[in-house]
Amino acid sequence: MHRHISEIRDGMRVEWDVPIPMPDGTVLRADVFRPVAEGRYPVIMTHGPYAKGLAFQQGYAGMWKPLSTKYPDAVAGSSNKYQNWETVDPEKWVPDGYVCIRVDSRGSGRSPGYLDIFSVQETHDYYTCVEWAGVQPWSNGKVGLLGISYYAMNQWQVAALRPPHLAAICPWEGAADHYREFTHHGGILNIFTSVWYPVQVGAVQHGVGERGARNPNTGEPVAGPETVPAEDLVALRGDPPAQLRAHPFDDTYYRQRSAALEQITVPVLSAANWAHALHTRGNFEAYSRVSSEQKWLEVHGLEHFAEFYTDYGVGLQKRFFGHFLKGADTGWDRQPPVQLNARHVDGSFELRSEQAWPLPDTTWTTLHLHPDGLALAERAPADGGRLDFAALGDGVTFTTEPFAEEVEITGPAAARLFVSSTTADADIFLTLRVLDPAGTDVTFVSGLDPAGVVAAGWLRASHRAVDPERSLPHRPWHPHDHADPLTPGEVVQLDVEIWPTSVVIPAGHRLACTVRGRDFEFPGDGPWPATYGVPMKGHGMFLHTDPHDRPEDRFGGTTTLVSDRARPSSLLLPFVPRTTRRRSAPRRRPGRA
Repeated sequence: MHRHISEIRDGMRVEWDVPIPMPDGTVLRADVFRPVAEGRYPVIMTHGPYAKGLAFQQGYAGMWKPLSTKYPDAVAGSSNKYQNWETVDPEKWVPDGYVCIRVDSRGSGRSPGYLDIFSVQETHDYYTCVEWAGVQPWSNGKVGLLGISYYAMNQWQVAALRPPHLAAICPWEGAADHYREFTHHGGILNIFTSVWYPVQVGAVQHGVGERGARNPNTGEPVAGPETVPAEDLVALRGDPPAQLRAHPFDDTYYRQRSAALEQITVPVLSAANWAHALHTRGNFEAYSRVSSEQKWLEVHGLEHFAEFYTDYGVGLQKRFFGHFLKGADTGWDRQPPVQLNARHVDGSFELRSEQAWPLPDTTWTTLHLHPDGLALAERAPADGGRLDFAALGDGVTFTTEPFAEEVEITGPAAARLFVSSTTADADIFLTLRVLDPAGTDVTFVSGLDPAGVVAAGWLRASHRAVDPERSLPHRPWHPHDHADPLTPGEVVQLDVEIWPTSVVIPAGHRLACTVRGRDFEFPGDGPWPATYGVPMKGHGMFLHTDPHDRPEDRFGGTTTLVSDRARPSSLLLPFVPRTTRRRSAPRRRPGRA
């Protein structure tokens, strides 16, 4: 049986398993952390399926260790007893006069019901939770949303419904398009959902009970209180991996799970990571498309879980919410529209203020792919340029000459490739790399890979159709609503979106572009770090190896890349001038050179 318990501990009034009734009679459960002193305070809320009572240290030990060792400021000033994956630490917020609320979404953790991630029902539940928090006696009527990943993605969804008490949102590394970002890259199914869902969602489904973890603060099962036979839980949850295979195109299933970004009018701080194969695109797309008159973009690097918890990230969040939830003079009224941490090859970041995205003084530069000599250059290719490669092999890599001076590439990018295949389809995996003077890859800490690439783009050739009204030169838009098979041997044009990136490349280094028909992997035998059993070789766990989606007889042929005067395959890259850009000392993070 649920017990709503209220107690004072560690300088906070903590209420466990607070009931929040839904319109259909289902009761969701929330933990509420608030100041001891009576009063009305602004609210910071999350709502999702990861179990509000599961300790970060227990449920995500592999992430907690580097967070607490590499970034000591992330855990300083707190007992860390209430740390929970991808949500704020109440011990860092409640003393500043905030109420922190964590809600277990329907069918997860301590909340009963049918578990259906990112569904319309879940979004409407979130709306109800926001409105419930806005009218409580300890609330000042202003609710802010702040969290990472799942707790960022569903912010976009609920904000589009415009709950009256929603005052501001900060989606920190959160996808906005369920098809193009969460499940498919360029129309190619990625295996993330099939790997992630059983471990992070299914393991804490409501009813797992005694078979699962316990809340270290209450002793209660994090996915209880009742314990339901495992076979009975199957009927109480959706089957996302099966649904993805059943829906290969961007149809109603995905549209219902994607935010209507243009409907969002609340103030937004969209915080993006340069290198996350699930989240990067969404934060940029959403920033550009929301209708909010007050919106800001912040971009950082490092691990997915790092900057949200560091002093840098928490300071930014508190300035934003202090302004909009408290009306405090935090200096946010002077915050630039865009704040970037440009990446350097030594692992440092250059903190900069910008006025728009893409950067207004971008020099859009076309670099052609030259089959003869594998050069990447501004000059046009010669006639007769063709190059064959095995689709499931290592592909081909094109490189620039060493740069004579330091250059910066910051922004979205695109490629126009002319290809044919010996089969009825082909997948294109396009990877941007930086090579040092010795020809060795420079790697970058990415969201979920300690040695990631600079940028990537993907496209299934049969999904090559573009929507000209929604496309931009640097961001082609593919409707992904039908397949247009290839005629073997016939050359077609592919416009490939490359997700936004940033890198400052020193003189003597080169830029490389690898084109292949499978996931890029850095050379070498490892050993490679792994997440949930998936070895990370440059792209983390966001791989495209589902055999149902990529049968070898359709995607294992020979691909021909054509680049000549009539059909010049090329990259469109966002070079920006360096002369006026270094505005602060480089930020270096612990554990980096």
